Amino acid sequence: MSLETLLTVQANDRPLPLEEWNPALSGDMDIRVDRDGVWWHEGARVEHPRVLRTLSRLLRREDDGHYYLVTPAEKWRIQVDDHPLLIVDAVCQADAGTGPCWQLTTQTGEHATLDDHCRLVLDDDADVPRVILRHGLSARLSRQCWYQLVEKAECIEDAQGQIHMGLHSGGYWHALGPPVNPDDMSTLSP
Repeated sequence: MSLETLLTVQANDRPLPLEEWNPALSGDMDIRVDRDGVWWHEGARVEHPRVLRTLSRLLRREDDGHYYLVTPAEKWRIQVDDHPLLIVDAVCQADAGTGPCWQLTTQTGEHATLDDHCRLVLDDDADVPRVILRHGLSARLSRQCWYQLVEKAECIEDAQGQIHMGLHSGGYWHALGPPVNPDDMSTLSP
């Protein structure tokens, strides 16, 4: 399948019903997403915004841990080094019903709001959280975006006396890092 064919699937921004599309595996496609969220096709960097957006909308991660570009008729496995999407911007918007809502934007122009369906997740082997998105996908926060969120973070103390740094968004608490013992915080200060 060519990139031109993939681009004809859908031009508007409505969600695609990837969960309903179950074609047989067509093979491997020479597309790789590197650790920095840069997409490569046959060794060339994919830079066109429409192409990036379309590819990201056709992408899902399946139970086998692999990533696939899926259309109603074809399914192509691609290589992803870390996470296929990277959060590059975050903007806080007020919501009268739930309080603050952080709107996140990926490198492909996709938007998501931190809430009960789109959560920050802390992995044991990473110091920056990732965001759970749709179809088994997750996005890593860029360092710049993580620092932006840390600047606006709140600190709360739990019943065990540990300090949690995070944000309220969409009516839920989203941790930006692991809990810290208050005694350890004094050693971090100059």
